[in-house]
This record gives sequence, C-alpha cells and structure tokens, in this order.
Amino acid sequence: MFAPEWIEKTLLANRIVPELRRFDRFGQRVDTVEFHPAWHDILGLAFRHEVHALPWRANRPGSHVARGAAEILFSQLECGVLCPVDITYGIVPMLRKQPDLAKVWEPLMVSTEYDPRPIPHGEKNSITMAFTSTEKQGGSDIRRNTTFATPAGQPGPGNEYLLTGHKWFCSAAGADIIFVVAQTEKGPGCFLVPRWLSDGTRNPISLERLKDKLGNRSNPSTELEFEETHGWLVGEEGRGIPTVMEFMLHTRFGCALIPTGMMRLALTQAIHHTRHRTAFQRRLADQPLMRNVIADLALESEAATTLMMRIARAFDSSTQSEEERAFGRITVAVAKYWVNKRVVPFVHECLETHGGPGYIEESVMPRVYREAPIHGIWEGPGNVISLDIIRAFRKEPLSGDVFFAELDAVRGEDSRLDATVEECRRMVYDEHMPEIRARYLAEKMALAIQAAMLIRHAPHAVSDAFCMTRLGDAGGRTYGTLPASVDMDAIIARAFQG
Repeated sequence: MFAPEWIEKTLLANRIVPELRRFDRFGQRVDTVEFHPAWHDILGLAFRHEVHALPWRANRPGSHVARGAAEILFSQLECGVLCPVDITYGIVPMLRKQPDLAKVWEPLMVSTEYDPRPIPHGEKNSITMAFTSTEKQGGSDIRRNTTFATPAGQPGPGNEYLLTGHKWFCSAAGADIIFVVAQTEKGPGCFLVPRWLSDGTRNPISLERLKDKLGNRSNPSTELEFEETHGWLVGEEGRGIPTVMEFMLHTRFGCALIPTGMMRLALTQAIHHTRHRTAFQRRLADQPLMRNVIADLALESEAATTLMMRIARAFDSSTQSEEERAFGRITVAVAKYWVNKRVVPFVHECLETHGGPGYIEESVMPRVYREAPIHGIWEGPGNVISLDIIRAFRKEPLSGDVFFAELDAVRGEDSRLDATVEECRRMVYDEHMPEIRARYLAEKMALAIQAAMLIRHAPHAVSDAFCMTRLGDAGGRTYGTLPASVDMDAIIARAFQG
C-alpha cells in the first residue's frame, strides 16, 4: 500500500524525535520545534491528499466518506501527523461560524501546499493548527481553567484579546495557530492565537518543554506560557464549551478513525506473519487455534470500519438532514468510546501472534502498541464520553429517535440484536438511569449499531459470528474464542486478499 521509502520515513520521524529550540544563537527567544525532514515529508503527503480538509474543499456528496477512508489508510502509515491534520479538519467548520476570521484563516488552513517554514503566516502557502484547553488541574473541567483573556479593545466575537496563563498540554507544538480555551468575564471563551502577528513580530508564546509521552512520539506536545498573548475570540464570551463541542464533534471522529486504521494495520501484520511463519511443520495460519484468533480479530476490525463509514455518511448528509446530523453527533461519541476500548487489547493480540519478534523494535508492532491508548484519552476519556452520550439523549431527544430508527431497520434479522436494542431503549428512555451505568450503555449501544451495520452490509458469515459472540453467549472474553461453527476461513479471506 505504501512504498518502502515512506515506511522508512515513518521510522525516522519516530526514532529521531522533535526537539525544542527556545533560543537562537544570539540568545533571542524563538520558541520553535525542530523536526526530522521525514516528519515534514509525511505531513506534506497528508496535505496533498487533502486528509486535513477534503470535505471543506470538495463540498460534494461523499467527501466525508472519502476523507474518513483516507484517514483510516493514512493511520496505517503514521499517526503522529494526524494530530495537526485532525485539528485543522475540526476547526474549519467551527471557524465558519465566525466569518470575519474564517475569511482570513481558512484559505491557508485548507491549502494542499504544506509549508513547514516557521515564518509569519502572511508569507506562507499554508498553516497547521494546534489545540489546548488542558491546565494543571485537569483538562475536562474547562470551567476551572485559570488562563484569562481580557479585551484589547472592544470586546466581542472576532475581536482581539490578551491572554495570560499556563497550559499544561498543547497538541502539535509546531503548529502555526493555536486554538485556545480561556476564561473571560462571562465564562469560557475560545480564541485563535497565531504564532506571529500581522506586523511580522512574534506573538509572546513561550514553549516551556516538550512532553515525554508514552507514544505518539513523532508529534511534539508542549506546555505553553501566555503573557499578554494576542488572540481573537471565536463565538461569544462565555459560550466556549458549545464552541469546543462543535470542534470536538469532528476531532472525536478522527479519534475513532485512527484506531480503526491501527486495527487494520495490526491485523494485516498478524495475518502476513502467520502466513509466513512455520511451527510444528505447519504454517501458523493453518493451525486451527490461530485461525480462530485471526478470524475473531477480523470481525472486530470489520465492525469498526463499517461503523466509521456509516458515521462519515451521516456527516455528509448533516447539512441537508437534521436526522442525519443528530445521528452523526450521537454515534460518533459511541464509536469514539468503544473503538478505543477495543484497540489496545486488539493490538496486543496481534502483537502476540508474532511471538518474540513482535516485541522487538525492528517490528512496527511496538510503535503501534504504544500509540494505541492515546485516542481514548484525547478529546474526552471514557467517563467523559459515556456521560456525554447520556446528556446528548436527554438534551436532544431526536438523537434517541434516529439512533433507534437505524437499529429498527434490521429488526427481526437477529434475535440477539433485538434483545440488545430493547435493553438500550429501556436505559436511554429511563429518566432515572444512574450515571454509574453510562459505560455499560455506551458499550451496548456500540455493539448494537455495529451488529446492525454488519447485518446490512456484510456477508452472513460475518454478521452472524459477530452477533453470536458479541451479543450472545457463544464467545469468550478474549480474542480467539469463536465457536467451532463459525466460518473462519470465509471471515479471514474477506479480511485479507492475496
């Protein structure tokens, strides 16, 4: 799928990690990040293929589906660059609600001519974006943030403010623009903070240190210090949380697409290895228990992929259909929750099929394994997401109507799915359902919608195996516990051609 030279570039971008350069040779503050050239090459590849902006550039049916498929494919090459890519993708629709700012920034944001130069934006062909809301006390409770913004002149949407405070975590430290959540007199607000000002001088943004992360090492994350830093308000003062949620609708989509791609990468590596590794005079792929493991993993990967493509279709239709908009909003949260709960054990199981070689750094598997947990944390960890699902149902009743309409379209096709749907329906419409059940509901909803998608779009061998093991009691709690009646050969052949 990717030429060997691109795979080599990903190895370089992750082995020779970014470095913070705070001062130049004259002792002047520059606060820049230096990357291996491979990082810029890979990010440029993503820009050329419009992974950051296809729906905003194309404006035609199917553009979100095409972009979703592209991100699943690209995440099988390198995930780190997809952080600034997804943030750019998420900021564009939010920024369009502030037309004066969109007029200035959107052309540079959606450009396919990636420009890595750390120079004023007026001299660049394109810009990249970062996001920060997290402070030392935690990231989810935005109302407790202490970074404060005061008007530089007339307050209000689109106007200039001065920000002061400390951000404990900012993604994509090398970006040209930082999307910042800060307090105003009326509550949280959202601001676009450029690295350079219109007169060509640097905006006072101090990069304090780069984070030493478990994974995602090619992408530098940083701590920031603002001291009367210039930013421009997006939306109303005090309406920062709704503004952030509009942004997160799209970035959460990416946080489910990327682990879906990682599943596919890990599965492909496992299948390839087991077809070329021999033990006890037989290929691993020919041994019944290994076939069970691979088939079970293939079910999980196909279920994730099929669900993500359905959500992408809802995003495509959201401007014409209120029902599809509501379906996309609720289901992207369900997918973000569930796919990230599954990807870590999934990648571990794929690594285990390799035996010892899978644990060695020359293999891609250790990097994928380190990368696997991050998207479950970004843009809301499991508790935040599952509680958001409950709040969405209660705040927007249409969400429940459209979600269950999608499930009811396959009513009667599988009794196990029917029972799961009714259990979800009772929970969703129970006004007294305790929050402590939020994760259970999110899990059941994810399994139900995945099963419904497979029934509609996959062969019976796939959908029936999924329903009997994920909704029934025929499977176990780990991968590789499919019952003997499952057509494992058909499932594996569908997952890997060749």
